[in-house]
Amino acid sequence: MAASDPTPPSSPLRLLFARHGATAPNLAGLRCGGDLDPPLVEEGRRQAIELARHVAARRPRIELILCSDLLRVRETAAIVRAALGPMVLHVLPGWRERYLGGWNRRPIAETQDELAAGVTPPGGESVAEFRARIERTLLDAAPLLRRQALLVGSKGVGRVLRELAGLPPQPPLRNAELMALSFDHLRQAEEPAPVPGPTQPQSLLQPLPTGANA
Repeated sequence: MAASDPTPPSSPLRLLFARHGATAPNLAGLRCGGDLDPPLVEEGRRQAIELARHVAARRPRIELILCSDLLRVRETAAIVRAALGPMVLHVLPGWRERYLGGWNRRPIAETQDELAAGVTPPGGESVAEFRARIERTLLDAAPLLRRQALLVGSKGVGRVLRELAGLPPQPPLRNAELMALSFDHLRQAEEPAPVPGPTQPQSLLQPLPTGANA
């Protein structure tokens, strides 16, 4: 007989989120979207090592790690994983940062007004497209969140997840900063609908404020 899942289906769906360590564009104050893939710099690796110490000291202990396929995120996740010991690492491209197209490598201040106005970057994702992608990825990953999970991602991803968790806005996460989130409402979303026939997926929350996602 196969071993049963020790975590009951009614367990809270919670997630510990960590922003990746610093990259060269981060330190230079430049836009760096999910369609740009720089590695960590030495400062970013030091930040990831410190992040790993904090995560290793937390209780209950982390049981699995989630991340996107971006190099800066995978490098940070690998450093944390090495400190925690052998565990599953789930790489999901849907967790990528918002695609910023022509805004990549531009000073953040140059595009801040456009961002606040909800302008879509040339060749990039709109606010709605980015939010929908992160929401779909969260729903896909919901079964994993019955365990103690760490998601290593980018600041825009953390901002959308915070909104999906029903939390008020806060300043952007610093590199290697942690944030705890709870998605208990996803337990209802996972259950089969009692109404027969095909159904259309629906958004879990109201749309984000214009310009809130980059």
